[in-house]
Amino acid sequence: MPYPLVRHRRLRRTDALRRMVRETVLNPNDFIYPIFVTHGENVKREISAMPGVYHWSVDRLEEEIREVRALGIPAVLLFGVPEHKDAVGTSAYEPDGIVQRAVRQVKAIAPDLTVITDTCLCQFTDHGHCGIVRQVGGQALIDNDESLKVLARTAVSQAEAGADVIAPSNMMDGFVSAIRAALDEAEYSHIPIMSYSVKFASAYYGPFREAAHSAPQFGDRKTYQMDPANAREALREAESDVAEGADILMVKPGLAYLDIVRRIKERFDLPLAVYNVSAEYSMVKAAAMQGWIDERAVVLETLTGMKRAGADMIITYHAKDAARWLAGMA
Repeated sequence: MPYPLVRHRRLRRTDALRRMVRETVLNPNDFIYPIFVTHGENVKREISAMPGVYHWSVDRLEEEIREVRALGIPAVLLFGVPEHKDAVGTSAYEPDGIVQRAVRQVKAIAPDLTVITDTCLCQFTDHGHCGIVRQVGGQALIDNDESLKVLARTAVSQAEAGADVIAPSNMMDGFVSAIRAALDEAEYSHIPIMSYSVKFASAYYGPFREAAHSAPQFGDRKTYQMDPANAREALREAESDVAEGADILMVKPGLAYLDIVRRIKERFDLPLAVYNVSAEYSMVKAAAMQGWIDERAVVLETLTGMKRAGADMIITYHAKDAARWLAGMA
């Protein structure tokens, strides 16, 4: 009987009808735009592996921030590239550190913009790992508890600078609890934590490591980031962060892990962020530059898929372009 088949197609007949019954709607309010801030003056330097993404010096940030605000993007995520690094990431928590200065500058330019700070040590350590490294029996190991002390101090310094949200990405055990306790003790109990709860040891981070100058100088991060093969472990990681006081959960990367996004969304009632990471961005850019794909269509379909899977917010380098396309500006 043909009726059931015809019924489905009736609501696809025109663009207006398709928009009326659309289940998932993408909006610039869904986006968080990552920004890389570096030392020096008058710096706007394109990152070779990420076309259209730049290193900015603090004095040049106004150009970027005003564009973000004009496009209706509500939040930025700041990453710092410091001038000096050492074994214990001292510049991560200095009051005049690169991230702290950037936060103050952004809030001066756009007080209503939500400023999120990445809280990790990999950009600030000379070895490139996300925690403090100790030699134990001739082997280099991450000292989890010492790392937590530095990360907590870093989070407080970022809050003191004016950060609206702390986003720890280090994947140390107990990092949410340590940072929450430190923020509360410093009278920043009103500052939420967006936890990189489910962060996989992914091959999709390659371009980011160029951007953040954060590649490990030895070994890898597989002892503290998650095995890409594991799904049940992702639920345990998220459950721990909920118990420790996280306000927002995150899955990183996005595209290869949309099954994890859906499982986290169905299991927990906290807001959920997805990180559309650097290689996901760079692969689209590279294919578009070759004329192999329609960049606009692919990007909007990808971001819609992330939202459909359960993301309440999407951290994406495509944010500015996507906001323009959604507004019909390009």
